[in-house]
Amino acid sequence: MTTITHHPDISTLMCCAAGSQPEAFAAVVASHLALCPECRAEVRHMQEIGVALFDKLEPVPVSCQPPVVAMRAGEADVGSSPADREAIADICKTGVPMPLAKHVGCCLHDVPWQTVAPGIATYTIPLSKGCCGTLKLVMVQPGIALPKHGHEGAELTLVLTGSYTDEIGTFRPGDVADLDEEVTHKPVACPRDGCVCLTASYREMPLAAKSPD
Repeated sequence: MTTITHHPDISTLMCCAAGSQPEAFAAVVASHLALCPECRAEVRHMQEIGVALFDKLEPVPVSCQPPVVAMRAGEADVGSSPADREAIADICKTGVPMPLAKHVGCCLHDVPWQTVAPGIATYTIPLSKGCCGTLKLVMVQPGIALPKHGHEGAELTLVLTGSYTDEIGTFRPGDVADLDEEVTHKPVACPRDGCVCLTASYREMPLAAKSPD
């Protein structure tokens, strides 16, 4: 199994532990957690701290039912037994972590890819009704370079197969690029294996756009 060297930002993991991430980001983080015991342990620790702090709060009566918060980290709770490590290795071979397999199947070759440029194909994964952001699979053929670009909002990219290199470094299976609008880069897919990534993007809408007069 490839060693994971690029992890989500600590603030991203905190949002995961709190169950407050946009759905697209939650899908990327859950897929990363299925492959990364280090981040699973970190999120579990954050959740334990949150429970301890919550238990110290004084009860306050409420007039309505509390919102249901989905803890995505639990979906990717894989242990550290030899059987679990073997399962994680199998995930790396297929390129489809368990949380993602529920939505795209177990084989990336069966995904209905759509060519968007020479050497580049994508597949948009549907989100729940009313959810903001986008969630896509992106397949880049060996040696193909994406145009140099920035981001209008936050973006999370998880490498599933192959690798790519940009100004930040080289990203291999399980690695996550946690980017914001300050980052400009030009990813280049591995000249031998190309690259398949799971990418989530999210841009905060201006207040005027949220609440038009």
